[in-house]
Amino acid sequence: MIGRALVCLLVLPLAACDDHSMTQQNRYETYGPAGLFPDGAEAQPLPAGVVAQGDLDRASQTVKPPTVDAQLLARGHERYDIFCAPCHGLSGSGDGIIVQRGFPAPPSYHTARLRTAPAQHIFDVITDGYGVMYSYASRVEPRDRWAIVAYVRALQESQGAKLADVPDVRSKLP
Repeated sequence: MIGRALVCLLVLPLAACDDHSMTQQNRYETYGPAGLFPDGAEAQPLPAGVVAQGDLDRASQTVKPPTVDAQLLARGHERYDIFCAPCHGLSGSGDGIIVQRGFPAPPSYHTARLRTAPAQHIFDVITDGYGVMYSYASRVEPRDRWAIVAYVRALQESQGAKLADVPDVRSKLP
């Protein structure tokens, strides 16, 4: 008796399945007609006011720079070497390997114009591109763009530094 009940319980779910519905699933073709929606189209526009997940946080990061610390500068150095140094060079003088191969030289970060430019300008150039430089908005996250800006400022300071500006370094020189 228990054996028959067990067999019935195992066979009953299989009776509900038919081969056609398991292999031939109903679906809409991309951009095909769809009677389900009032406009008859499968592809529906986004509802008004929709914001992609993370967009508000990402937008807020583009407005206010993070606090500059050693960790941010290290990250900026790493990102600069990856994305900026091929054109701008390791020192920011505009003499990167791409320029040595015949591409137009970008401006040096050590010109008076760029030394006095606001940090937001450098951030915007990374974001939107400028001249022959294309936008890095899709390649470099906003926090990393600010890290690069901080590192560029450190490069600018390093090029104009004098030994008197760093008194403790004299004791560390051989």
